[in-house]
Amino acid sequence: MSQPTFIHGFHAVIAKLRHQPEAVLEIFVDVGRHDARMRDLTKHAELHSVRIMPVDAKRLEGMAGGGHRHQGVVARVSGEARHVTLDDVLDTLDEPAFLLVLDGIQDPHNLGACLRVADAVGAHAVVAPKDRAVGLTQTAIKVASGAAESVPYITVTNLARTLRELKEREIQVIGTDAEAEHDIYNTQWPAATAWVLGAEGDGLRRLTRETCDQLVTIPMLGSVQSLNVSVAAGVCLYEARRRRGA
Repeated sequence: MSQPTFIHGFHAVIAKLRHQPEAVLEIFVDVGRHDARMRDLTKHAELHSVRIMPVDAKRLEGMAGGGHRHQGVVARVSGEARHVTLDDVLDTLDEPAFLLVLDGIQDPHNLGACLRVADAVGAHAVVAPKDRAVGLTQTAIKVASGAAESVPYITVTNLARTLRELKEREIQVIGTDAEAEHDIYNTQWPAATAWVLGAEGDGLRRLTRETCDQLVTIPMLGSVQSLNVSVAAGVCLYEARRRRGA
């Protein structure tokens, strides 16, 4: 059986209570904090009969891992996370698939920000390789501000094979590449899409790039040569959402 883990921050803890309350074992809060956000958290906890334990700030810092900003709230959650596969997501959709695929993102802040973007645009899942990628760390969950609980984050053993399987389901696989011939605003694509973005600095790996149905670039009209991966995800996914309709 997996050991319980800790998550921290108001967004992450409240999102866990909303989407998977049975996994929240207990919540530790700053004994000196009694503001509106804490009252809102308390209300959610009481709704799901989760025990709240007031403790001092030093104990919270220890549970949150030292340098993390816990905002005065840390939850102990079950390590037995619900396992969701990509097939689970795709087989239950009643609309064209809308996916974000991340090829080897190493920075947990970027992963968390990408999850926020995916949640904001209504993407059905975020897909990433199990190896050579950061994984869903406490920092990524914190930065995601609740999106780690609302958007399925699915890791796969072989990303290129997964992309081929998406193509077999008639989902267009679109990769972003600075050297692509066409930009995002002068390219057509169907409603069912999987947007593939590469790692910071390195871009898409060769096999990933070769597996994509098409490659597009984001126009860069100023002096900088590239965008942060989460910003690039926002540009691509919001343009795709605009074309899909609100």
